[in-house]
Amino acid sequence: MPLKKLYGPPWHGEWQKYIKAPEDKSHILPERIYKVRGNVSTSSSSSSMGSRSVLPGNDFEEVTGQGRGDGILLGMGGSLTVAFKENIGGRICLDIDSIGTGSEKEGVVTVTLGYSESPWYAGPVPDATGDRQDRDLPLRLKLKGGKTGKVCVGKDFIRGSFKYFTISVPVPWALGEKSQTREDRHWLRIKSLWAVLTSYPDEKHGRNYTGYFHSSNDLLNRIWYSGAWTLQLSTIDPKEGSSLIDYNRQIDHNNSPQGSWYSNFTISNGTSVTTDGAKRDRMVWPGDMFIAIPGIAVSTKDMLSVRNALDVLYNFQYEDGSLPYAGPPMGHHHEFSDTYHLHTLLGTYNYVLYSGDLAYLRSKWNAYQRALNVSIAKVDSMGLLHVSSVSDWLRPGLTGHNLEASAILYTTLSKSIVLAKWLSSIDAEDETDMFAMFRNQDLIYSWKETQKRIEKGLARLYCPSTGLFSDNIGQRSCKGRYHVDPQDGNSWVLISGLDLSESNLPFTDPKSEERELSPLPEGVPSKLNISDNLIKRWTKFGAPAPEFPNVISPFASGFELLAHAASGNISAAVELMLLEWGYLLDGPGFTNSTLAEGFRVDGHMQYPAYPSAARNSHAHGWSSGPTSVLINSVVGIQVTKYGGLELVVNPRLPGWLSFVRGGFELSSGWVEILVWRVKEWGQKMKKTDGTGIIITVTIPKQTVNGLIQFGGLFKDLWEDEMRKGHRVVPYSWGEEAFAKGFDQLRLGIMSEFGTGEFLKGEYKSQNFVLKFDEDYVPLEMDDTRPPGVVDWDVMEENFRGPVYEGWGFDRLKTAAEREEEEENLFARAMESGMGMDGGFEYLD
Repeated sequence: MPLKKLYGPPWHGEWQKYIKAPEDKSHILPERIYKVRGNVSTSSSSSSMGSRSVLPGNDFEEVTGQGRGDGILLGMGGSLTVAFKENIGGRICLDIDSIGTGSEKEGVVTVTLGYSESPWYAGPVPDATGDRQDRDLPLRLKLKGGKTGKVCVGKDFIRGSFKYFTISVPVPWALGEKSQTREDRHWLRIKSLWAVLTSYPDEKHGRNYTGYFHSSNDLLNRIWYSGAWTLQLSTIDPKEGSSLIDYNRQIDHNNSPQGSWYSNFTISNGTSVTTDGAKRDRMVWPGDMFIAIPGIAVSTKDMLSVRNALDVLYNFQYEDGSLPYAGPPMGHHHEFSDTYHLHTLLGTYNYVLYSGDLAYLRSKWNAYQRALNVSIAKVDSMGLLHVSSVSDWLRPGLTGHNLEASAILYTTLSKSIVLAKWLSSIDAEDETDMFAMFRNQDLIYSWKETQKRIEKGLARLYCPSTGLFSDNIGQRSCKGRYHVDPQDGNSWVLISGLDLSESNLPFTDPKSEERELSPLPEGVPSKLNISDNLIKRWTKFGAPAPEFPNVISPFASGFELLAHAASGNISAAVELMLLEWGYLLDGPGFTNSTLAEGFRVDGHMQYPAYPSAARNSHAHGWSSGPTSVLINSVVGIQVTKYGGLELVVNPRLPGWLSFVRGGFELSSGWVEILVWRVKEWGQKMKKTDGTGIIITVTIPKQTVNGLIQFGGLFKDLWEDEMRKGHRVVPYSWGEEAFAKGFDQLRLGIMSEFGTGEFLKGEYKSQNFVLKFDEDYVPLEMDDTRPPGVVDWDVMEENFRGPVYEGWGFDRLKTAAEREEEEENLFARAMESGMGMDGGFEYLD
């Protein structure tokens, strides 16, 4: 069964400290008190207003006492914000010790709950999931006075992702409760509060990863595991989906007021599904899946959740063969995107590649071909895909004969050819289905002919003046009024493996029907040229996306990572991870644990697709690109046949690292690679001048064909065949990594000592001992790049959703000004009674 996991990973090590999934997902305590406002204290007496203060920074367990009888007392107007160690999500539960209305008769005590991923919006009013106003409404719980015990928020009001949680007791007269007077004194004393994590519902033990990564760079390690955790958080129960309640209304006819939110819309079949983001949109988006599926495959191998996501997209395939822009609530009104349509097909390829589930491919093959034909039919005499939809990843300008869409189609055709060959190989073994084999061969020929047309068409878009490709043949062309060389499209040119030879020199006029070659003063563009020209545009915080002004997008930058890897420029890929994803982790306003949807070019946490910075999704699967790229292109494990039946191992050790290792589970077994820099010592431990690289390769026993490659592109290529199920240990000497001339150490000669880490190990031969090179000095980051500059007018033009008064709340605000705004918002929340009513349940 391709989707079945093996019993436990065969490796353990210090890298496990980076895993962010909790030991017990049913009971996650806050780490510390983050903020206190108004009447909040600790007390062992329900009638007292407190014996000592609760202060920001206090350890939560110490404050609550946890078994000593202490607790936290919130009086009227009191508000307590706690911070969890990581960005998490799910249901909040309270252990209520006492609750009172201050009157003789039993009444109702209303408490409000606020959630935020970012510390900037930690307070009584939540951050945002919707786009109708800048913040969501607080969730109101009307608790019965005198009723104690454990109570949890109702399942309809799961909050998909938050790191900061706030509980408040508003003044009762602000709530319009007729039974209350200003003499009433409401209070709530809790013994504790905790979160019940509802993500990855089919997996109880979220720390049991089926893959791992470890390197000499702590930040790079954090980035890899943050990507894996982001993907875990974004995997949800299908019955708890879609935060787009306005869109849901077309299907479920809800009457939720503006600013309200819930999580009870069914988005797929099954019990678990991968989505775009944990907080929002909690939907199946094909574009996000292109980045997410390989990341899931090399970390947790939750391929069933991937298959459920693909299923819903195929289930909503339209009559004309096109696939929906996204899963439910979309798909009912022919929502469509030319690029996301193709991403579904690429997602199908990645799913089959990593899972080995050929039966699934066969079941979808007819639908797959119908969908592919939709895109092929749009390739006209220009040799480019003429898009019929402006929808993409919210970037503007997706019109006409588009670079990105055409390059994605070229890539999809390459993957489709591979899929057809896999099916043909199975059909050849089944003599009763020989006709299917011949049909697939005809398809392969037809698809290759389409690729030739696209190769010539894409040449129209090359701009010699910039060394990059332009967005289309119209106003965003090389000589167009709004010339744009997009990050996404140029990245896809490299990902596609497009032939950049001299036969495809650009047209003088991109709209000409006749092929008329224009001069190339800098010569024929190489893959490395394009990679270098992308690097030249980097700013202080990452790689901007010119096609979407003011934006740094980890989604488009994820494409760029793949592009640098495809060009052989692995050092550039790793540097971009440290630059952009390092900022996504540690920059102001971010979570330090998950990866956000995007941010502004000036480093501000706002994602410029939305007026409200509070709407940014801080756990977004499309931002997890480094998780797969580090395994596939740095550790160098490349799956080339479904389920791992064939592998190519081509590790690269960039100048940023002194060692790297990693592995993951395939349906054929486990694969693991270790790479590290060594120096040579004589038999008597006398140091010599020799330095080099050692690689240890272990492949599954069920792998039929395996190839080891080192070097290439920049250096001579050395390669050898791998024996299935065996470990090989090649090494190289020279000033540069992977210099010409490899040898192979005898198997089983590794000597371990100390902690057992391979860094402490030695490789012994008859004449020398190899030890880890502790003297190696990694490269340093370039800190001279300037930040980007925001064009406020253009940003407002590109907003998706209504632009409401006061959208510029975060425009050039200092931290002090932002805090003042939050204090004013707190006062309004306490005095106005703002909120939405939510359900809850007592556990005892």
